[in-house]
Amino acid sequence: MKVTILDDYNDELRTLECFKKLADHEVEIWNDHVEDVGVLAERLKDTEALCLIRERSKIGAPLLERLPKLKLISQRGATPNIDAAACTRCGVILSSRKPPGQPSYATAEIAWGLLIAVMRRIPQKMAALKSGKWQQGLGYGLHGKTLGVLGFGYIGEVVAGYGRAFGMKVQVWAREASRAKAQAAGYTIARSKEALFEECDVVSLHVRQVPETRGIVTAADLARMKPTAALINTSRAGLIEPGALEAALRAGRPGMAGIDVYETEPVTGSHPLFALDNVVCTPHLGYMEFEAMERNFDQVFDQVLAYAAGKPQSVVNPEVLKQVPKA
Repeated sequence: MKVTILDDYNDELRTLECFKKLADHEVEIWNDHVEDVGVLAERLKDTEALCLIRERSKIGAPLLERLPKLKLISQRGATPNIDAAACTRCGVILSSRKPPGQPSYATAEIAWGLLIAVMRRIPQKMAALKSGKWQQGLGYGLHGKTLGVLGFGYIGEVVAGYGRAFGMKVQVWAREASRAKAQAAGYTIARSKEALFEECDVVSLHVRQVPETRGIVTAADLARMKPTAALINTSRAGLIEPGALEAALRAGRPGMAGIDVYETEPVTGSHPLFALDNVVCTPHLGYMEFEAMERNFDQVFDQVLAYAAGKPQSVVNPEVLKQVPKA
């Protein structure tokens, strides 16, 4: 079977142990990111199974309708980047196993790493040291400070635990059921979302991006933050009102930010945040570590093998199974 993998930026999937599962199939890997439908249609014209790395590529009807040989799309996790209805119309099985009920420790660790780097200004001080300057400026410690966690799902809960371990006071704001869970775990519930931004020394975002949460962090929320406070976002860029973060950082509230996610990815040129000295930016490293990728693609490749064996699994659009297979 012809299997294609898109957006493997650094050709890393070949290094995973689970990649051996595709040994009996013809595999083509593309390392660049392309959005042009015509270019993608040409690249994928002979593809029978398409493997995607999270949400890096958007797969919609204009592309699917030009891929008559495509039979399977295999991904892991949520699939907002894929038009499931169009897959069904085009006779394409969409397989995507939801992660088990456990946190992404890799993302939580990046969030905490950004938090420390931002508060102690580690990248800026490294740059100063390399230019011959010693101990330029003071940073801020964490012990005794207040950590605000917006969203208390699997990752938010882990980050809250890191805050507790570092001797921070932790406040949580989330949907009602998650607030009850946080309270049962002994965390303080903020008086409101607005109070979370106003009172905390660090606010870390851990909310899923769905239509209802797009722009949930407003310019007014950011303006409430202390000039010594930091915003950490390892979740989704769309949670923040467009343009609000850059303007807020230039205005000095919050005073700092650690950012791992962007509206358009990959970012291969300039970005407004890159010009700001009070921001630490990383290239969406949240889940990019060997253990996480091994777990993810072990399942992605298993879905390919299951389809090849005539037993598709984790099918998002089961109605497609009732259709006559494409020739």
